[in-house]
Amino acid sequence: MDFDFSDEQEQLRDAVRRWVDKGYDFERRKQVVAGGGFDRAAYTELAELGVAGLYVPEAHGGMGMGPVEGMVVMEELGRGMVLEPVAQTLIASALLAGYAPDAVQADWLPRLAGGEALVVLAHQERRNRYDPSRCDTTATQTATGWALTGQKSVVPVGDHADSWLVPARTAQGVALFLVDRAAAGGAACTEAYGLQDGGRAAELHLKDCPATLVTQDGAAAVQHGVDVGIAALCAEAVGLMDKTVATTAEYLNTRKQFGVAIASFQALRHRMADMKMQLELARSMSFYATLKLNEAPAERSLAMSRAKVQLGQSMRYVGQQAVQLHGGIAVTDEYIVSHYFKRLTQMEMLFGDTLHHTARVSEQMEETAGVFA
Repeated sequence: MDFDFSDEQEQLRDAVRRWVDKGYDFERRKQVVAGGGFDRAAYTELAELGVAGLYVPEAHGGMGMGPVEGMVVMEELGRGMVLEPVAQTLIASALLAGYAPDAVQADWLPRLAGGEALVVLAHQERRNRYDPSRCDTTATQTATGWALTGQKSVVPVGDHADSWLVPARTAQGVALFLVDRAAAGGAACTEAYGLQDGGRAAELHLKDCPATLVTQDGAAAVQHGVDVGIAALCAEAVGLMDKTVATTAEYLNTRKQFGVAIASFQALRHRMADMKMQLELARSMSFYATLKLNEAPAERSLAMSRAKVQLGQSMRYVGQQAVQLHGGIAVTDEYIVSHYFKRLTQMEMLFGDTLHHTARVSEQMEETAGVFA
């Protein structure tokens, strides 16, 4: 299998990397965190690079690219710990392009591609435990359309979104709806809060809120969106771990004890080797997740769970070892490694934690699995 990237993909990587290096350094990120965890100006700059239109078909003003390009972009954004919700834009683009009626696509996809509108997936509820089919939010058909009532939790930048993709239960099962903030008025309200990694989320409250039906097969659509999110998260984590390992190696080569650089200590070299091994395991599984995104739903979701298990283990190991090898400085807010650690720790919980995905993989193992097969 050819794992080389095309010239176009490398050019895309270089463009995003240059923006991260020059336009989103650690100081700017700290300003974004201090400002609430989201910067519309930074998001607009990314949209001008074409990032917001990666998954939007060319017919709607997008780039019409696919999972590999998404992986390339998310790796580079991970290297800069970019807080702006590009992964949510990829999810929204995939769901609207794949499931929404033509009129909804024509209305929203061009605005998504241009960065003029921000659409996020609001699927989590307090009791669903990562299961899209468990949904307490209800949808009632009215004379003019649909009305939603319920609450969604931990909605990424939910208070800044222009619309939300919301699963809700109908008489036929779980369906997926688009809630336009402008049309919803007071029927939709948000309570925003900061996250441990410096980002932003919100609780979304809906009370007889007008909504547009995207698809009646909401559970499948949401699972597809979650799978797109997992693949994006895996790629982002690889970029972040790559930067964490490089920063730790640089510190070990600089920090001296007993008159020599501590990188010369064999025990520390072994731990760095283990960090590098975990990074490369994560990278291979990120590739695997990306290449499985266009497979049949059952195979795709199982692949995402397998990838998330390895990424969860790698993120935890690399983050914790980076802190241990740096010592006390790694838990201070002024030093960048503490932010790497917080981001990696939080990412391990997104779209299902490691234990959740381990259980999913275990449930789908065949009877012949095992060393005695």
